[in-house]
Amino acid sequence: MKTSNKIRWILPILLIIGLGACEPQVPTAPDMDAPPQSDNVTFEMTPNADNPNVIEFANTSESFKAIWDFGNGSTAEGDVVTSQYPLEGDYTVQLTIFTKSGQAVNSKVITIEETKIWMLDDPDLNLLTGGLDNVDGKTWVVDSTQAGHMGVGPVEGNWPEWWEAAPMAKPGTGLYTDEYTFTLRGLEFDMTTNGYVFLNGAYGDEIEGTMEAPGGDLMAPWSAPDDLNFNFTKQEDGTMFLTVSDPAFIGFFAGTRRYEIQEISENRLALRFEDPNGLAWYHTLIPKGYEHPVEEPEPLPYTSEELFDNFDDEGNIDWVTDQIADFNPNYDNPLPRGINTSAKVAKYEKGSGGAHFYDNLYIDPGFEIDLNQRSTIRLKAYLPSYNDYETVAVEKEAWSDGILKQQVAVKLHDKTGMGDNSWQTQAEIIQSLETNTWVELEFDFSGFSDRQDFDRIIIQIGGEAHGNPGIFFIDDFQLVE
Repeated sequence: MKTSNKIRWILPILLIIGLGACEPQVPTAPDMDAPPQSDNVTFEMTPNADNPNVIEFANTSESFKAIWDFGNGSTAEGDVVTSQYPLEGDYTVQLTIFTKSGQAVNSKVITIEETKIWMLDDPDLNLLTGGLDNVDGKTWVVDSTQAGHMGVGPVEGNWPEWWEAAPMAKPGTGLYTDEYTFTLRGLEFDMTTNGYVFLNGAYGDEIEGTMEAPGGDLMAPWSAPDDLNFNFTKQEDGTMFLTVSDPAFIGFFAGTRRYEIQEISENRLALRFEDPNGLAWYHTLIPKGYEHPVEEPEPLPYTSEELFDNFDDEGNIDWVTDQIADFNPNYDNPLPRGINTSAKVAKYEKGSGGAHFYDNLYIDPGFEIDLNQRSTIRLKAYLPSYNDYETVAVEKEAWSDGILKQQVAVKLHDKTGMGDNSWQTQAEIIQSLETNTWVELEFDFSGFSDRQDFDRIIIQIGGEAHGNPGIFFIDDFQLVE
């Protein structure tokens, strides 16, 4: 059961800062050489004649700077400022003044007698909540299937330049099962955790029962209390902020409950939030139940072009790596003799551990390969004997023998049609070779010439499904007739 923890959070839709609108009455100036006290902080509050839910505040203190907290989630700076209070209730307004001797704070409580729902009619707020007619509110979830649904960067920046999450990068943490509902009437907020929440490792003391989450940081079994509220503010420059009441939060908890809305539309909510440790975090959310439209890939032409790269001269191939620890296409030939005396070759290095089970090097030529025109792939390979081809890897797939292989495999995949499952329909040719010498290899795919869907060429050295490291070299790659 959720416990009751009613908190009233109110929305100022429009923050108007007016300077010089009136001349405040200044009391007898205090001794400016002494630090100001609370009694030195004075201000007046004047309801608007046409709408008493709009209040003008005037600083009547002797100071060079005045900062306001209106008690409704919004702030302002200036001697004469204005704020709006759409919902009835009591609000504590706090003024902080600054003098040459220091600063001081004082506050007053203002009472709003009547709720005026029409003041909440803001297009961005309606996108967040579904509007006044949506009595059940609008529920959002983290956009788990899309890249960048979580990220981090420097607090000085405005995008996750240090890291962006891949699709489904945080399974089993609670991040993808939590739901967040915003209701316009009453500015109610509901956080349904469905079990677990995901926390930054620095905030393990915030919730009892934390445990290590898959992939790092923390998770904890937790249910949010009932009667939560939210606050939405929009500043004069259009910057929007969303705040949820303590102890709730949105997504990955990093010590804050205040979020900048970077983007909002019918089906997308992009948030930025700063933690006390000087990092900026990012989330994107979608409405619960929303499915991204599936974009059909543009059909590739069925044709064939010669592909080549000798790593000395400019080739016509863009090499792409997948899990490879290091790929250097401009490496000094480790054995410039025999069939390969070229100065430069490509170094292909497999890493150790589960992150390097496959270590693929691949080419996406931009067309579906017509194997009736060109079906032969040639390359030279050099496998040093200093690699360990005998020890069984500590980490390996269950079906693997866990041993680094003295082999080169070339595979053709239907990446456009099969996506991440393209291995299921692959064509593969494997050749074994001796170590400590350059060997010229030829892979003949003419037996697959009836296939018209191959659009990726993969080179894999040393076998797969084990976690043993290895260093290899290739040269003179060609796709020829």
